[in-house]
Amino acid sequence: MSSPAQIGVTGLAVMGRNLARNFARRGYTVAVHNRTAARTRELVAEFGGEGDFVPATTAEEFVAALERPRRLVVMVKAGEPTDAVIEEFAPLLAEGDIIVDGGNAHFADTRRRERSLRERGIHFVGAGISGGEEGALNGPSIMPGGPAESWEALRPLLESVAAKAADGTPCTAHIGPDGAGHFVKMVHNGIEYADMQLIAEAYDLLRTVAGYEPARIAEVFRTWNTGRLDSYLIEITAEVLAHTDAATGLPFVDVVADRAEQKGTGRWTVQTALDLGVPVSGIAEAVFARSLSGHAGLREACAELPGPRCQVLDERDAARFADQVEQALYASKVISYAQGWNMMQAASAEYGWGVDLADVAAIWRGGCIIRAAFLDRVRAACAADPALPTLLADEEFAEEVGEAQPAWRTAVATAVRYGVPVPGLSAALASYDALRAERLPAALTQGQRDYFGAHTYRRTDREGAFHTRWGQDRSEVRADG
Repeated sequence: MSSPAQIGVTGLAVMGRNLARNFARRGYTVAVHNRTAARTRELVAEFGGEGDFVPATTAEEFVAALERPRRLVVMVKAGEPTDAVIEEFAPLLAEGDIIVDGGNAHFADTRRRERSLRERGIHFVGAGISGGEEGALNGPSIMPGGPAESWEALRPLLESVAAKAADGTPCTAHIGPDGAGHFVKMVHNGIEYADMQLIAEAYDLLRTVAGYEPARIAEVFRTWNTGRLDSYLIEITAEVLAHTDAATGLPFVDVVADRAEQKGTGRWTVQTALDLGVPVSGIAEAVFARSLSGHAGLREACAELPGPRCQVLDERDAARFADQVEQALYASKVISYAQGWNMMQAASAEYGWGVDLADVAAIWRGGCIIRAAFLDRVRAACAADPALPTLLADEEFAEEVGEAQPAWRTAVATAVRYGVPVPGLSAALASYDALRAERLPAALTQGQRDYFGAHTYRRTDREGAFHTRWGQDRSEVRADG
């Protein structure tokens, strides 16, 4: 008879299968289960030599194979399928056992599930897992929320299978109670949307304005990846741009339909930011850009609208422009991350999570899709000042973004002049200008609101809420009692 399994994985699609293999490769005995038993048999037949697997064909067999406290990882589609699996297994578990949801669940669902299972004595952990199928197998970034005692029971296993940063630190940490882990993973994905949109706009500018072909742009990105833009997304961008389509001999990027798809986490980020009242314009523009790309009929109807003709720059000016695009991309990237950090701060305060943002930066340094060299500096900035109101308040980041301003503005202005859409770069610059403005036109907005709806306003020279009698004698009255 096999020894009890230290961990179990149910749901053996690509992510679940690879995570189970990761645990087994690290020396753990892993119970494996899938609704379709054939998939369980296939995993053991193909990868059984990688470690010790205990296949189970029923929920009862699966639970019986686990040592106490039982640690059960659910890797199924978010939403109703996750609820169905939880309801199948929860009655078979005992007090103190742990269910880990490793899917892309909405944090509100995770909060609901954690509360319900807590009443039954079962610990529920919502763990964001980033890195795709390769990360699941070789080391992802793992963001577990839930009870602190669950983290202590899971910590050795998660630290073993997680990616390792350059300094050897495992890319996992306890994020906070109930839905904190899935919330942070959601924001990670939102930042990922923004990062990818900014990179796409930089590519478009280099191709349309500088006149560079994809292979040459790939070399530009490879150069950028040796500096402050060093990141996984920049690295793979160069690989995609350098690839040639075997069937046509054309650059691969030229044979791919220009309609970007999405799975919903970016949209959740924007919706949740609106609920929290936190501006995440970079993420929002990235989500809307993907949406617009898919509206083929709308784009076709507008294809003949007039616009400026782009004049490709000569070689010397193109090289200068490429440098300006790099600065615009970097500054915009900092803005997007700053917005994501503000959102996590706001949620942590709203839900009482106590999220350590330095830890978040630390565990995103490896394994995850937005891993980047500059995250070590983000970690250092947050560790030095846990109450840092924004990354732009950090002296080093503020100086870099300030120095990038002239090139950033030139890149955006050039895009506008030649009709190249850069919603991400433009939104980031507008956000920067709004944050540094001494006065915003919101004062006029408040005046308008008071005029048509008696919504009141506040003054700069004294405390209290006021209303002007616009339809009468325009006298001002106190509106706060």
